[in-house]
Amino acid sequence: MAMAVDTRRFTTRAAAEAYVGGVCFKLGPPRLVGAELEWLTSRSRPSNGRPDPGDVARALGPHAPTSLAADSPARRLSRGSAVTMEPGGQIELSSAPFPSAAELCAALARDARSLQDLLEDEGIAMYDGAADVWRDAERVLAMPRYRAMQERFDTVGPFGRLMMCNTAATQVSVDAGADAAEVEDRWTALYAIGPALVAAFACSPRLRGVPAGTWASQRMRAWLELDPKRTAPPPLADPITGYARWALDAPLLCVVGGRPGCENDWSVPLGASFADWMAGALDEEVGRRPGPADLDYHLTTLFPPVRAAGHLEVRYLDAQPGELWRVPIAAVAALLGDRETAAAASALAASTAGRWRDAAEFGLRDGELRSAAAELLFLAASRSSAFEADLAAAARRCCHGRTPTQDPVHAGFDAGGLGR
Repeated sequence: MAMAVDTRRFTTRAAAEAYVGGVCFKLGPPRLVGAELEWLTSRSRPSNGRPDPGDVARALGPHAPTSLAADSPARRLSRGSAVTMEPGGQIELSSAPFPSAAELCAALARDARSLQDLLEDEGIAMYDGAADVWRDAERVLAMPRYRAMQERFDTVGPFGRLMMCNTAATQVSVDAGADAAEVEDRWTALYAIGPALVAAFACSPRLRGVPAGTWASQRMRAWLELDPKRTAPPPLADPITGYARWALDAPLLCVVGGRPGCENDWSVPLGASFADWMAGALDEEVGRRPGPADLDYHLTTLFPPVRAAGHLEVRYLDAQPGELWRVPIAAVAALLGDRETAAAASALAASTAGRWRDAAEFGLRDGELRSAAAELLFLAASRSSAFEADLAAAARRCCHGRTPTQDPVHAGFDAGGLGR
């Protein structure tokens, strides 16, 4: 039986905005936390070449994503994590959601070990740097989405290609909130604490191919610079409505399926927004108006520091050395643990809210950011029985202006690069 094709099209902007609000902010009592971890990969040694996608698919077997093996069942690992591959060969674990940060971290640790074992059997090594200092940015995945991304970002500068191929992050996801008021509180808190947490966990001072400049987080610098209309914070007031308006006015990255007769070319005219497409400005280039599936895809091409995807995705944290990825996960979960703590966190971070560029450039060298980072981590420690010691240690580290890679336990780590 042939599958039904969704032929719906948006006829008004109001309908599209209402759709975005519904799919991006799923309402319900906050219960769950999830995370995504990324690692740089290479053939055996950091300075060696990037792994071939076919080799990665063979190593992963039934766990390979369909982007690498179209007929793969894409099974999750034993504790529920899905495996994907990023354009430059970075490997990513996307967890299942869990009721607590402790359960989440235990599951991720087990799945990370399983992933490492699978890759090592094929001679592929994982490295826990947030930025590659060894290799030029080189894309190993050839899908139309990534070709269109690279073409778009290359018109802005070198940072898009660097982000795609040479960086790795720790991402944390939390529920949006029970109602519109709680969504706004949690959204506001995640944005308020963001610059201080960027500074607290910045550990990518070096990145091969980056323009000159001393930055605490070259990874975050790349995100800030690669396409500002796509990566800048959206309006913070009334997030459900404001995010929808911002998303429709954001530039299109690509159109799935391309133009008639050019199905492998997903590129679109520079500067065109989703709203422009709805209004008919791309009728000649694309040959149709957009529907819900097109808007769903467009939303995945927007990269603000916190992204609304039904839940709220925190996207501003560097990948951490060793298993220190547990600490930012625990911090975000604790600071968003209840409305009172979220409000207290927002108040502590009020003086540094919005200082994204300073956080990425100066990190803990900035006294105000250093103070806010330490205070937030001490607050998180007081709200987390499972990670109290780890969070308090991170807070003390911040008080002394030390980065995660300057922690004595990780003194051998090549800050911001492959290998330890």
